[in-house]
Amino acid sequence: MRLRIFVVGFFLAWSFSGSAPNSSASSVPASRLGHLRRGINLSEWFAQVYDPKGYTKEHFETWTTASDVALIKAAGFDHVRLSVNPQPIMDAERRGAGQEYFGYLDAAMKMILDAGLAVELDMHPDSDFKARLKEDDFVERFADFWRTVAQHYSSSAWDSERVFFEILNEPEMRDRYRWYGVEAKLVAAVRQAAPANTILAPGANWDDDYDMIFLEPLRDPNVVYVFHFYDPHIFTHQGATWGAFYWHWLKGLHYPSDAANAAEVAADLPEPIHRMDVIRYGQDHWDGARVEAEIAQAADWASRNGVPVVCNEFGVFRHAEEKDRVAWIRDVRTSLEKHGIGWAMWDYSGSFGVVKSKDGKRVWDRSTGDALGLRAP
Repeated sequence: MRLRIFVVGFFLAWSFSGSAPNSSASSVPASRLGHLRRGINLSEWFAQVYDPKGYTKEHFETWTTASDVALIKAAGFDHVRLSVNPQPIMDAERRGAGQEYFGYLDAAMKMILDAGLAVELDMHPDSDFKARLKEDDFVERFADFWRTVAQHYSSSAWDSERVFFEILNEPEMRDRYRWYGVEAKLVAAVRQAAPANTILAPGANWDDDYDMIFLEPLRDPNVVYVFHFYDPHIFTHQGATWGAFYWHWLKGLHYPSDAANAAEVAADLPEPIHRMDVIRYGQDHWDGARVEAEIAQAADWASRNGVPVVCNEFGVFRHAEEKDRVAWIRDVRTSLEKHGIGWAMWDYSGSFGVVKSKDGKRVWDRSTGDALGLRAP
């Protein structure tokens, strides 16, 4: 029996890190890790809805349909990360309409699971919600909400092998020690209600790779640790109107980085400090080797701690030139797979998407799919 436990633990850590671990703290079944190899984020459905009408019945029933889910499955994805804003559900519960909201979410979950996909149920609130996690009373309220959600989706009606609970998307908490305590509280609440399901635990702030590797593994062994990878943001978010203000000025910045190209792009920026940022990008030799050096650190952390990790967000805003965008996606995906790290690209149909809109329909983007190593559905 001892030999079997050691072998299973060794396999789990090796399969996600590419090297033998010093310890084996994880009890996540290999079968579950197998559901988290290649995924896609379903955004703007149960979160990031900024239409004045808000979260409506029509939106829930039409934004992502059975044909979308069928396309995702046919392309070769094995799971989706379903972003859910907890605030509208909590508001609905206060109005006594919680069951109606859960009905919409139940239908979405069932549609995904019936297609043979796994689901990362990702709590994905707006920034003002996350700012309140500095208050102990609000942490308790959120923990109680998580108990309700975890109890609902851990019942016998749902498949615990394929339903994963992600504590919080990008906590935006600069105090990493504070976040570690908050996360431990939320994980404990989920575990009280869902003894069998695997939990996904992020690092603090924006959950970049360096936020994750700051963490000490939690006491709960049935946890997969997650990180996001968009480095360098100056390339992946060029043209974006959120984040750093000057990003919206950027256009035509290449990947791999090139000093002459960066100097040309920098010349159009009004502020010298941002011109310096762009010129530095050109000098920093961002290419496949640099991406590999970054991701290898996450793999090393997983190996040393004997725990599995997954990168459940990476991608490039479509403002970047197509050849550069797909080159970056390919380099990140191949590096993650080299280290046995499962992934989920951001996103399905949004501004980073793997599908495009054509004549009012969503069509597969072959160049993005090829970069992900997927077949055209």
